[in-house]
Amino acid sequence: MKKTLVFVLVAFPLLFSRCSVNQQISQAKALGDCRYTLASADSIYLAGVDVREFRKLEDLNFARFPRLATGLLTRNVPLDARINLDITNPTGKLAGINQLEYKVLLTGQELFNGFLNQRIEVQPGGKTRVPIRLSTNAYQLITDAKTRDAFTQLVQNMSGAANTQPSKLTIRIKPTLSLGNKSINYPGYITIDQEVTNKILTGN
Repeated sequence: MKKTLVFVLVAFPLLFSRCSVNQQISQAKALGDCRYTLASADSIYLAGVDVREFRKLEDLNFARFPRLATGLLTRNVPLDARINLDITNPTGKLAGINQLEYKVLLTGQELFNGFLNQRIEVQPGGKTRVPIRLSTNAYQLITDAKTRDAFTQLVQNMSGAANTQPSKLTIRIKPTLSLGNKSINYPGYITIDQEVTNKILTGN
């Protein structure tokens, strides 16, 4: 009887841990089957200036915005934003994850990256909106000839400027599984290709 009890006490945590990992993997796989939409963006600042100030190309005037000029001189042009990502679960399984790594790319160049340490859960047939804070140094994107035009176009779309072409962003998400005190990255990325239009501020 004592041997049986000892076996149960030793085996139960292992079985529980395996069950927990299997559950996380199942929910992460369902997350990979979800549909993702960049619903809106707000609180967008370039070098501390609200991007709504940049609705026309001529508004990108260094004399008018000295902090932008200073940022270019010091090679530090902070870009801060909050995006709202809608996740729709078309499956019959619960989709969820406790942590995830993300990357946002513009014309193949990394624009943002970060780590979201919060529970994301989408019920079967349901939808969840996830706000994500983004922050980066945009100096390279502004000064590199390969990305300058695309970045200027993105800023105009985020400002709500009229008569602009959509910007194409790629969002990559990698769920992180928890195993005891260790974190294990889910193999591969969930990739979302998204067009950003000049209506992004209103969520239309």
